[in-house]
Amino acid sequence: MENVETTTYRDARRHVERKIGFYTHLAVYVVVNGGLFLVNFMFSPGKVWAVWPLFGWGIGLLFHGLGVFLHAPGTPWKQRMIENELKKHHHPNAE
Repeated sequence: MENVETTTYRDARRHVERKIGFYTHLAVYVVVNGGLFLVNFMFSPGKVWAVWPLFGWGIGLLFHGLGVFLHAPGTPWKQRMIENELKKHHHPNAE
């Protein structure tokens, strides 16, 4: 059986990797959409079309961020649910 420190470390590492993934996604979003706005205003300044990819991709980025920062392992509600399940099954690790 895996000890608590190993499990905690694995969860922390996974969460850090998810945060890095989000920040990478954010950086690519900013660079690409900045480039699209530059192209938009250089070649067709009368019609602003670059807001559509910004908006569409922004929705995906928002959900990525929510998934990383709101549904993180170890959040209090998730931990309570795990403890309740352990109690239901009379697991020795339940508090």
